[in-house]
Amino acid sequence: MSNFGDTDAIDLNDIGGFWTESIEYRHAAFDALRARPTLPFFPEPEFPGAQPGPGYYALTRMDDILQVTRDADRFISSRGTGSVVDLPPEMMAEFGESIITMDGPRHGRLRRIVSRVFTPKMVNALMDNVTRVAEEIVDEVIERGECDAVTDISAKLPLRVICDMMGIPRSRHAFVDEQTNLLLGLADPDYVAEQDDPLGVMFKASRALADMMHELAEQRAAAPGDDLISMLLNAEVDGEALTPSELASFFILLVSAGNETTRNAISWGIELLTRFPEQRTIWSSDIDKVTPTAVEEIVRWSSPVMCQRRTVAEDAEPVEIGGRRLGPGDKVLMFHWAANRDPRHFDDPARFDVLRTPNPHIGYGGPGPHFCLGAHLARLELSVIFRQLLTRMPDIRVTGEPVRLKSSLVNGIKHLPVTFTPGRGTPRTSA
Repeated sequence: MSNFGDTDAIDLNDIGGFWTESIEYRHAAFDALRARPTLPFFPEPEFPGAQPGPGYYALTRMDDILQVTRDADRFISSRGTGSVVDLPPEMMAEFGESIITMDGPRHGRLRRIVSRVFTPKMVNALMDNVTRVAEEIVDEVIERGECDAVTDISAKLPLRVICDMMGIPRSRHAFVDEQTNLLLGLADPDYVAEQDDPLGVMFKASRALADMMHELAEQRAAAPGDDLISMLLNAEVDGEALTPSELASFFILLVSAGNETTRNAISWGIELLTRFPEQRTIWSSDIDKVTPTAVEEIVRWSSPVMCQRRTVAEDAEPVEIGGRRLGPGDKVLMFHWAANRDPRHFDDPARFDVLRTPNPHIGYGGPGPHFCLGAHLARLELSVIFRQLLTRMPDIRVTGEPVRLKSSLVNGIKHLPVTFTPGRGTPRTSA
């Protein structure tokens, strides 16, 4: 681990270098950036098909990020949230109907509509289905004694839950998984070849998912069911409903952000149970009591979405953050991954502690209008699957290094080999 006496040597744009270093190395770098008296500034990375802009400020302190997320009028999302580089107009038009890239009244209108099906009460009503899916997944591997925890467990749970909610047939789940891997794995050669145009791949994958959603929406409009598509088609606030494009964009966000982030939290949770066996013992000794705090700690420690962008609005007054005066057009990249290790907010932040409380992490985004709509569902999925693992596969253990996703956006794991005693544990448990 480096002490990074020279923070100028840290290159947050180096996907093939910095972002492939060990977790410990990267955290040491962010510790050094956090300790600087002023916000560090970085030039924008090169991205095929996009014109590089003036650069961005890296926010690594919790207080700075909270200041930005609470000031959504000044720090807007409509210029982009997942890429520090400004996407071409045609790409922004493609994603312009997504709630994650909306501001002001338009964002509020859409969020009011979709939030009606993501209240804690509605999510709790999904308990039986989430439990059934988790039981199925464990049933499929428990006699084998070994598996890839990502492809056989982590990736399946949120994908099946979300697709079942939307009424998407099992025959099309693999297609959805493939397209979301492309959307969030643009820098990883396992998903997008180096000779391919990443913007073209992004556009094609998003268009494929949108086309599928338009097809299903037409079917539900003709014959409504009790699935989420039907509910969203009929959900109204003040007489307004979702447009077909808004529904398609919301679906893409749900299956990408909701699927990929939860699957990576599960994967890191399995890795952490192996890395910190004493924490597994604490959790296993009282599953009912420890699960809520353990789930929050997994999300804090892993921070599946490592960063998000905001841009100072053109009509905004300048503001000071982290010793810098930011004005219209300035970009900030909020590194939630670093803020969730901020020693000003967490005691011994590098420690994985399933009993940690309080735990004011921002793994679901900071407070403000863009706080994750699916946080309740993510917590439910994590709680249910780890209850299954701890009771039915209590000795599950990682046997090799995680194969990590090559990305500066998602703290992903592509493969994670595990072993366990075949058929061990109670046949089934209810969450």
